[in-house]
Amino acid sequence: MKVPPIMTKLFENGSLGDIQVKNRVFMAPLTRNRAHGDGTPHEMAVKYYTQRASAGLIVTEGAQISPEGQGYINTPGIYNEKQKQAWAKINRSVHAEGGKMVVQLWHVGRISHNSLLPEGSQPVAPSAIQATADTFTDKGVENASPPKALDSDSIKGVIADYVQASRLAIEAGFDGVEVHAANGYLLNQFISAHTNVREDEYGGSPENRARLLLEVVDAIAAEVGIGRVGVRVSPTGTFNDFADLDAAENYRHIYKELGNRNLAYLHVVESFPGHPVSASEEKLLSKLRRGFSGNYIANGNYDKASASEILEKGSFAVSFGRPYIANPDLVERLRGDAKLNEVDEATLYGGDEKGYSDYPTRDEIYLRTLAEVL
Repeated sequence: MKVPPIMTKLFENGSLGDIQVKNRVFMAPLTRNRAHGDGTPHEMAVKYYTQRASAGLIVTEGAQISPEGQGYINTPGIYNEKQKQAWAKINRSVHAEGGKMVVQLWHVGRISHNSLLPEGSQPVAPSAIQATADTFTDKGVENASPPKALDSDSIKGVIADYVQASRLAIEAGFDGVEVHAANGYLLNQFISAHTNVREDEYGGSPENRARLLLEVVDAIAAEVGIGRVGVRVSPTGTFNDFADLDAAENYRHIYKELGNRNLAYLHVVESFPGHPVSASEEKLLSKLRRGFSGNYIANGNYDKASASEILEKGSFAVSFGRPYIANPDLVERLRGDAKLNEVDEATLYGGDEKGYSDYPTRDEIYLRTLAEVL
């Protein structure tokens, strides 16, 4: 018996604040460690992102907002003119193919190493609590260095860095920016009492611990407009030696405040590779999702069927991570229910075009096979 095709909203167009998208199949941010050593995006990133321009929206790999925000070797930045010009070249190419792209604004906080930071300085964090986590340096995998707590003036400086990065992003042609407040990095570190034991206006209550995230969002919105600002969170995440025992209360407040601001979207990491979502986590995620009044983007181990289902429940879009690494034409493959390429694990981080921009599209595979037959 022939199975009928899945009826889905995945391929419908729509509006995310000021950003118009042609479908609901989004590309999630994917760290690939292929930038130049000074944080300038590599020339081969032009081809990589352009190959994926059929996505409704591309969210770039995390781009540090300052030299102090870097946590891994060979990640791109968005804090100076040279980086802006390199991103501008990527944006022009993606836009020429009809794509839309936002840059993910990244500050890693305590997940860094002295050797990656200016003059070997200490990483910064809400509190001086060292992470039991690894990062990648010129020497390979190393433990994260002990951080120092940000003081009030330094916090103002971090906010200013987010604003400058947002301004440069729009000047570089990005359609918007995504504030990275997930996965155990700086803004996420402020949210949780596990990493934030401050006793000032940025610590203590859920409202205080969310303060920096909301101040960052408001400052960026004043610079580029709230309709071009998205936020990424991970309410149940444990990556980077992270825990949030008060997630329900913390994110109830955050979702309400972000919903009131009418931002472009909220991008939620709902699950992580190799870590199945527990019943209690799913209950929390579902409750939070229902309580958010804006555009919700779901992320985490979705396929066409489950993505279609979550759209029917009210989510605006679904972002795909690993499938987009190996399938530059993911939209076309999902539309035609085609088999997906498998990810080459050995080439995920660092290296050259191999495992980066050389994955074949379905059409290329067909033509290659046809040539062999003929």
